[in-house]
Amino acid sequence: MVNQEGGGGQARVGGNGLMGVDKKTGNAEDDDSKRSEYPDIHAAVFNHRETVMRYILRAFAFLVISAPVWAAGGLAGLTDREASGGLKEALTQGAGRAVELLGRDGGFLNNPKVKIPLPEVLAQAEPLIRMTGRGKDLDQLVTTMNRAAEAAVPEAKNLLVKAVQQMSVTDAKNILTGGDDSVTNYFRDKTQDQLTRLFLPAVKQNTDKLQLASQYNKLAGQAAGIGLVKGEDAQIENYVTRKALDGLYLMIAEEERAIRKDPVGAVGSLAKKVFGAL
Repeated sequence: MVNQEGGGGQARVGGNGLMGVDKKTGNAEDDDSKRSEYPDIHAAVFNHRETVMRYILRAFAFLVISAPVWAAGGLAGLTDREASGGLKEALTQGAGRAVELLGRDGGFLNNPKVKIPLPEVLAQAEPLIRMTGRGKDLDQLVTTMNRAAEAAVPEAKNLLVKAVQQMSVTDAKNILTGGDDSVTNYFRDKTQDQLTRLFLPAVKQNTDKLQLASQYNKLAGQAAGIGLVKGEDAQIENYVTRKALDGLYLMIAEEERAIRKDPVGAVGSLAKKVFGAL
């Protein structure tokens, strides 16, 4: 504590650096001494401050929670039309790029992320099948399944673009503020049934060429009847179609994420503006 003399009284500076003046003596008093002399008053003031702070924090939390999700990040400065338009540009670009990458020779077969493996029941029996000298048949089946997917994917572009064009503002908001799977979920919801019907004939045309595929369909169909094989995998063409769509949606999502990380790579001006604001 530091004493300062002058003016007929003593000014005392407390440990907290604050001073008070004794009205009777003219001496300064520090807050520490006041707290010891008037504990009830100081407790009430302290409790009041806490109440005020809690109210402020609650009000702030309410504003944050009540704020529209659309205002996340730098999107607040964009109109609904700009934000949804930018996303549409990016997804159209991403869908086209995904179809281009997957619909060419080796698009599935040479890409570990989307390569279609043997159905589970065949994968489990693979060691035994190879021991019988039929390993080449398995290899040929894997190649044929992936080639079938590569042949079917180009048919998807028009449906994918149509799904983007029909996107609502709400859909766009959900994707821009959603998680990593928001793009995949949107396209699954809007295109999966149609693309399945579109892919099946092209896939079946390729898989029907293999004797092993026919044998699989026969045996897997029987196994599915007793619950040993999933119903969706009981026919090789259904299995390949499902895996082809999984790969397609995965690649579209990756292309969209790439644009988020590097907006300069976006083709459209709106896409650059929107993803540059995220």
